[in-house]
Amino acid sequence: MDIYIEKEDPYLGAKKILVILITAGILASGLGLGITKMQQAKADEPASALELATIQENSLLAVSNPEAPVKVKKVKVVVTAYSSTTWQTDNTPFLTASGKTVEQGIVANNRYSFGTEIRFPEIYGDKVFVVEDRMNWKKGSYHFDIWMDSYEEAKSFGVKIVEAEILEN
Repeated sequence: MDIYIEKEDPYLGAKKILVILITAGILASGLGLGITKMQQAKADEPASALELATIQENSLLAVSNPEAPVKVKKVKVVVTAYSSTTWQTDNTPFLTASGKTVEQGIVANNRYSFGTEIRFPEIYGDKVFVVEDRMNWKKGSYHFDIWMDSYEEAKSFGVKIVEAEILEN
Protein backbone atom coordinates (compact mmCIF):
# COMPACT_ATOMS: atom_id res chain seq x y z
CA MET A 1 0.00 0.00 0.00
CA ASP A 2 1.48 3.35 -1.08
CA ILE A 3 0.83 6.40 1.06
CA TYR A 4 1.27 9.81 -0.52
CA ILE A 5 1.69 12.84 1.70
CA GLU A 6 1.02 16.12 -0.01
CA LYS A 7 3.44 18.80 1.15
CA GLU A 8 2.76 22.51 1.06
CA ASP A 9 4.71 24.43 -1.57
CA PRO A 10 7.71 25.97 0.28
CA TYR A 11 7.43 29.08 -1.92
CA LEU A 12 3.69 29.53 -1.40
CA GLY A 13 4.14 32.46 1.01
CA ALA A 14 6.50 34.24 -1.38
CA LYS A 15 4.10 33.64 -4.29
CA LYS A 16 1.21 35.12 -2.30
CA ILE A 17 3.27 38.22 -1.47
CA LEU A 18 4.29 38.57 -5.13
CA VAL A 19 0.66 38.41 -6.26
CA ILE A 20 -0.27 41.05 -3.67
CA LEU A 21 2.57 43.35 -4.80
CA ILE A 22 1.68 42.95 -8.48
CA THR A 23 -1.97 43.64 -7.76
CA ALA A 24 -1.08 46.71 -5.69
CA GLY A 25 1.16 47.95 -8.49
CA ILE A 26 -1.60 47.56 -11.04
CA LEU A 27 -4.06 49.36 -8.79
CA ALA A 28 -1.58 52.15 -8.03
CA SER A 29 -0.79 52.69 -11.71
CA GLY A 30 -4.46 52.93 -12.57
CA LEU A 31 -4.51 50.00 -15.00
CA GLY A 32 -7.86 48.32 -15.03
CA LEU A 33 -9.51 51.06 -13.01
CA GLY A 34 -10.22 53.51 -15.77
CA ILE A 35 -8.43 56.38 -14.01
CA THR A 36 -8.62 59.57 -16.02
CA LYS A 37 -7.52 63.09 -15.26
CA MET A 38 -9.74 66.10 -15.51
CA GLN A 39 -9.19 69.76 -14.83
CA GLN A 40 -11.75 72.03 -13.34
CA ALA A 41 -11.60 75.41 -15.03
CA LYS A 42 -11.98 78.54 -12.94
CA ALA A 43 -10.61 81.88 -13.98
CA ASP A 44 -9.62 83.00 -10.48
CA GLU A 45 -7.56 79.92 -9.50
CA PRO A 46 -4.53 78.34 -11.15
CA ALA A 47 -5.52 75.26 -13.15
CA SER A 48 -2.74 73.09 -11.69
CA ALA A 49 -4.13 73.51 -8.18
CA LEU A 50 -7.48 72.08 -9.26
CA GLU A 51 -6.26 68.94 -11.02
CA LEU A 52 -8.32 65.87 -10.15
CA ALA A 53 -8.49 62.26 -11.30
CA THR A 54 -11.66 60.23 -11.64
CA ILE A 55 -11.69 56.55 -10.79
CA GLN A 56 -14.30 54.37 -12.52
CA GLU A 57 -16.29 57.48 -13.39
CA ASN A 58 -17.65 57.83 -9.84
CA SER A 59 -14.83 58.86 -7.48
CA LEU A 60 -12.44 61.79 -7.42
CA LEU A 61 -8.80 61.60 -6.40
CA ALA A 62 -6.52 64.62 -5.82
CA VAL A 63 -3.44 64.68 -8.03
CA SER A 64 -0.22 66.31 -6.88
CA ASN A 65 0.59 69.69 -8.32
CA PRO A 66 2.89 69.23 -11.35
CA GLU A 67 3.86 72.89 -11.29
CA ALA A 68 5.05 72.92 -7.69
CA PRO A 69 7.58 75.61 -6.84
CA VAL A 70 11.14 74.69 -7.72
CA LYS A 71 13.59 74.44 -4.82
CA VAL A 72 17.03 75.84 -5.54
CA LYS A 73 20.10 74.49 -3.78
CA LYS A 74 23.21 76.65 -4.19
CA VAL A 75 26.63 74.98 -4.27
CA LYS A 76 30.14 76.29 -5.00
CA VAL A 77 31.57 74.19 -7.87
CA VAL A 78 34.37 73.92 -10.41
CA VAL A 79 33.17 74.24 -14.01
CA THR A 80 35.15 73.19 -17.07
CA ALA A 81 34.17 72.25 -20.62
CA TYR A 82 34.69 69.28 -22.93
CA SER A 83 33.98 68.37 -26.53
CA SER A 84 33.39 65.16 -28.46
CA THR A 85 37.00 64.32 -29.09
CA THR A 86 38.00 60.71 -28.47
CA TRP A 87 40.82 61.57 -26.10
CA GLN A 88 38.41 63.58 -23.89
CA THR A 89 35.68 60.92 -23.92
CA ASP A 90 35.33 57.17 -24.31
CA ASN A 91 35.01 55.31 -27.63
CA THR A 92 31.50 56.78 -28.21
CA PRO A 93 32.24 60.53 -28.15
CA PHE A 94 28.78 61.61 -29.35
CA LEU A 95 26.81 59.58 -26.78
CA THR A 96 26.47 60.58 -23.15
CA ALA A 97 26.60 58.14 -20.26
CA SER A 98 22.80 58.29 -20.10
CA GLY A 99 22.59 57.19 -23.74
CA LYS A 100 21.55 60.53 -25.23
CA THR A 101 23.26 62.22 -28.16
CA VAL A 102 25.36 65.22 -27.12
CA GLU A 103 23.84 68.67 -27.61
CA GLN A 104 23.97 72.18 -26.19
CA GLY A 105 22.89 72.25 -22.54
CA ILE A 106 24.36 68.90 -21.52
CA VAL A 107 26.62 68.79 -18.50
CA ALA A 108 28.65 65.97 -16.96
CA ASN A 109 28.78 65.40 -13.20
CA ASN A 110 29.32 62.39 -10.93
CA ARG A 111 27.17 63.41 -7.96
CA TYR A 112 23.75 64.20 -9.40
CA SER A 113 21.44 61.77 -11.19
CA PHE A 114 20.70 61.97 -14.89
CA GLY A 115 18.04 64.56 -15.62
CA THR A 116 19.02 66.88 -12.77
CA GLU A 117 18.72 70.50 -13.88
CA ILE A 118 21.55 72.93 -13.10
CA ARG A 119 22.08 76.66 -13.63
CA PHE A 120 25.33 78.62 -13.57
CA PRO A 121 23.96 82.18 -13.16
CA GLU A 122 27.38 83.88 -12.95
CA ILE A 123 28.28 82.51 -16.39
CA TYR A 124 25.03 81.78 -18.24
CA GLY A 125 22.25 83.62 -16.39
CA ASP A 126 18.99 81.63 -16.38
CA LYS A 127 20.08 79.00 -18.93
CA VAL A 128 19.30 75.51 -17.62
CA PHE A 129 21.73 72.62 -18.13
CA VAL A 130 20.84 68.96 -17.66
CA VAL A 131 23.13 66.29 -16.18
CA GLU A 132 23.33 63.56 -18.85
CA ASP A 133 26.99 62.53 -18.70
CA ARG A 134 29.66 61.38 -16.26
CA MET A 135 33.30 62.30 -15.75
CA ASN A 136 36.44 60.57 -14.59
CA TRP A 137 35.91 59.59 -10.95
CA LYS A 138 38.99 61.60 -9.96
CA LYS A 139 37.14 64.85 -10.72
CA GLY A 140 34.94 64.45 -7.65
CA SER A 141 31.35 65.40 -6.89
CA TYR A 142 31.53 69.19 -7.19
CA HIS A 143 33.02 69.41 -10.66
CA PHE A 144 30.81 70.07 -13.69
CA ASP A 145 31.91 69.66 -17.30
CA ILE A 146 29.81 71.49 -19.92
CA TRP A 147 29.66 69.94 -23.41
CA MET A 148 30.68 72.26 -26.25
CA ASP A 149 30.73 71.89 -30.04
CA SER A 150 34.49 72.16 -30.54
CA TYR A 151 37.72 71.50 -28.71
CA GLU A 152 38.81 75.12 -29.24
CA GLU A 153 35.63 76.44 -27.64
CA ALA A 154 36.03 74.08 -24.66
CA LYS A 155 39.69 75.00 -24.21
CA SER A 156 38.99 78.73 -24.30
CA PHE A 157 36.27 78.27 -21.65
CA GLY A 158 38.99 77.36 -19.15
CA VAL A 159 38.28 76.62 -15.48
CA LYS A 160 35.82 78.61 -13.43
CA ILE A 161 34.82 78.41 -9.77
CA VAL A 162 31.21 79.57 -9.51
CA GLU A 163 28.02 79.05 -7.57
CA ALA A 164 25.74 76.49 -9.21
CA GLU A 165 22.00 76.30 -8.63
CA ILE A 166 20.66 72.75 -8.42
CA LEU A 167 16.96 72.83 -9.35
CA GLU A 168 14.87 70.33 -7.39
CA ASN A 169 11.16 69.74 -8.00
